[in-house]
Amino acid sequence: MRRNPDLEHLQLLSVLHYVGGGILGFCSCIPIIHVAIGVTMLTAPQAFAGSAPPPQGVGWVFVIVGGGLIVFGWTITTCLLLAGRFLSRHTHRTFCLVAAALGCLWMPLGTILGIFTILVLLRPSVRALFDGHIALEQWDDL
Repeated sequence: MRRNPDLEHLQLLSVLHYVGGGILGFCSCIPIIHVAIGVTMLTAPQAFAGSAPPPQGVGWVFVIVGGGLIVFGWTITTCLLLAGRFLSRHTHRTFCLVAAALGCLWMPLGTILGIFTILVLLRPSVRALFDGHIALEQWDDL
C-alpha cells in the first residue's frame, strides 16, 4: 500500500527542519568569539598589542553586534526546531509558515527549506490535514 505523498513530504520536511535547526544553532555560536573579543577590549584593552589601546566604542560594537547575531540565530533555530515538531504532528500550520519564512533569511539552505515548506503547506490537502478535516486513516482512500 502506497502512502500519500503529502504525508511523506511533511515527514521529510520535519526531519530537514531538525537538521537545519541543528546546523544553524551550531553556526550561531560562532559570534561568541566576537563577544569575547569585545569584552576583552572593554575590560583589558592593554592586552591588544599596538601603540594605543582600541577605543571603548569598538568593544561595545563587538559585544552588541555579536550578541545580536547570537540571539537572532538562536531565535530562528528555535523556530525551525519547533516547526519540525509541529510538521511531524500536523499542528500549528500558521506557525510553520512563519518559521519557514524566517528560515528563508538563512541563505542558501534555509531559503530552500523555507520555500519547499511553504509550497507544501499551501496545498489544500495539507491544509485540510492540519485543520483536522481529514483523518490520517482517510488519506489512503484519497
